[in-house]
Amino acid sequence: MNGATTVEDLLRRLAPRVLAALVRHHGHFETAEDAVQEALLAAATQWPERGVPDRPDAWLITVASRRLTDQLRSERAGRQREEKVVARTSPDELLAPAPDIELSRGADDTLTLLLLCCHPGLTPPSQIALTLRAVGGLTTAEIARAFLVPEATMAQRISRAKQRIKASGARFRPPPEHERPDRLRSVLRVLYLVFNEGYTASSGPDLHRSDLTGEAIRLARVLRGLLPGDGEVAGLLALMLLVDARRPARTTGDGALVPLAEQDRGRWHRESVDEGIELISRTLSRARLGPYQLQAAIAAVHAEAAHASDTDWPQIVALYRLLERMDPNPVVTLNHAVAVAMVDGPHAGLALLEPLRSDDRLSGHHRLHAVRAHLLEMAGDRETARSCYRAAARLTTSLPEQRYLRGREARLSAAPPSP
Repeated sequence: MNGATTVEDLLRRLAPRVLAALVRHHGHFETAEDAVQEALLAAATQWPERGVPDRPDAWLITVASRRLTDQLRSERAGRQREEKVVARTSPDELLAPAPDIELSRGADDTLTLLLLCCHPGLTPPSQIALTLRAVGGLTTAEIARAFLVPEATMAQRISRAKQRIKASGARFRPPPEHERPDRLRSVLRVLYLVFNEGYTASSGPDLHRSDLTGEAIRLARVLRGLLPGDGEVAGLLALMLLVDARRPARTTGDGALVPLAEQDRGRWHRESVDEGIELISRTLSRARLGPYQLQAAIAAVHAEAAHASDTDWPQIVALYRLLERMDPNPVVTLNHAVAVAMVDGPHAGLALLEPLRSDDRLSGHHRLHAVRAHLLEMAGDRETARSCYRAAARLTTSLPEQRYLRGREARLSAAPPSP
């Protein structure tokens, strides 16, 4: 690992501590977050050349606090005379800690910060952007690149999110106890969305974005450390580990998509598989059952099969039935239909898909057409399958998925019909 990577990892670990310290001391979340980003940028520029300070968190707090103080005084200048003139500080003095600001109090502060970034008044895209910036320590440019939007667009999204938090009157304190479950579910949902976007990028030339999956897993580990007894937090982390373990086998050397049934499972990341299975097995025996645990259990069943043909599909069907009762949504039904088709045949799976064709939440999504195409192909309806593959390819904006779907359609066109 090179020095730049070491500094980057350190800054991402320290970012929430530094922001929590400033917000707790000064308030002004929106201004404090800007100040912390400036301090992180200064550290990323200076530390690789000058070396990491003995107390890097104190260094960042000092720099960020001075940036914040300057900004707040600038904003007050038009309303009142400054009460105190701040002396200019030499670069060497920046190594001294800010004596009047208490360092982050650890777990409670980081959790409070996560909950604040996932405030219910924010839209999911805003929650994601603010979490990646404030807790993940990513710059606006990094987040914009990850989601393939202009930096100015992402900057506006983050700015609006901070203004909305300010307008809501939210303070840097844990939410009331009765609000905590819903707020925690929002945090889990945000991390899940970040991971999914990284695992199968919704658009662009690459199938996956390891920067996003890596950040989602890192933040899930942080949350697991903060809430070690929460079954759903453990379930989400286990799910991420088990799914991300497949990443080395998901594409060929030229970037072409390889579906789960055709993957070389010897290329799966064994350490992640073992950690994920051990984590979900322990959690299921101790915690109250939840949707993320069920999804992780399904992923574990896949991971335990040495070959696709060894998959325990009846167990997966049973788990999906339970998941549909606990968290009914069209994506669960879609995946359940595939599992049913593997047990009871493609026509049984297609019957489960039929209601989704009139469900506005999924009817226009490429995944429904792709799954229907696969099951129709299994059923021997080649012509309709080709039409569905064509529709799926037209709807997706992921180039690897487009190539895969068009390839399936082309193979059906070229191959002779089954006797």
